[in-house]
Amino acid sequence: MAEVLGGCAVRQVRLLLSVLKPGNHVPYAGPAAAFGTSVTSAKVAVNGVHLHYQRTGEGEHAVLLLPGMLGSGETDFGPQIKNLNKKLFTVVAWDPRGYGHSRPPDRDFPLDFFERDAKDAVDLMKTLKFKKVSLLGWSDGGITALIAAARYPSYINKMVIWGANAYVTEEDETIYQGIRDVSKWSERTRKPLETLYGYDYFSKTCEKWMDGIKQFKHLSDGNICRHLLPLVQCPTLIVHGEKDPLVPRFHADFIHKHVRGSRLHLMPEGKHNLHLRFANEFNKLAEDFLQ
Repeated sequence: MAEVLGGCAVRQVRLLLSVLKPGNHVPYAGPAAAFGTSVTSAKVAVNGVHLHYQRTGEGEHAVLLLPGMLGSGETDFGPQIKNLNKKLFTVVAWDPRGYGHSRPPDRDFPLDFFERDAKDAVDLMKTLKFKKVSLLGWSDGGITALIAAARYPSYINKMVIWGANAYVTEEDETIYQGIRDVSKWSERTRKPLETLYGYDYFSKTCEKWMDGIKQFKHLSDGNICRHLLPLVQCPTLIVHGEKDPLVPRFHADFIHKHVRGSRLHLMPEGKHNLHLRFANEFNKLAEDFLQ
């Protein structure tokens, strides 16, 4: 890596990494070769907590990236922060409360945690003075995006979601049990989160998430946000990886059926992390839809 980048670029990358530490509030992180343009990393007070976000690009179209369970901007959206069109879009990647660098507080999972995340996300973008925003939501972030679009229809421009579900089934619960023990995760998936959180917080928060998501199983029809889908008004693209081991196809079909006018795009080789594994294809798909 160092040989490829050269000394100057390495210093710039180190500068970027240094400003991503928790608690740092910087208006400008310097030109970062790793992202192709400047990336701002900061924290701002929203709804009683300090939310961390990264920001890049200079376009008029604001886009918020919403990460999945235990995720953050830096762990979940590297190729999007780096390569989404900087002239067309201003891209913001946030860390939900209790995740990434939006700590304290520690993450908790009351029954309304998705609703809370949706309000936090919208209020963050309003605090940053964006008049309207499009959403790119992965997994739990896709659920948050659906709720935000339903609850704040006049504020959401367009939405792309993947790996999301509007309810929990017995099959889902079995799948979740299979990922409860983080020591059994692949090293490639586990390592970035272990580095970010430390093993104890990482493993305990994953277990807390399992208990949190199981709450919905006890509600009517396992409901998370299925009742809100008809309220979504913005143009919506649902992307589904046909080899996703965590979210079965029927979830994408259900959302497509109940979000009026939505489009469903299938990626035959895509798994749960299709935006990382097939980043160029995904980014082009998202950019074309958002324009």
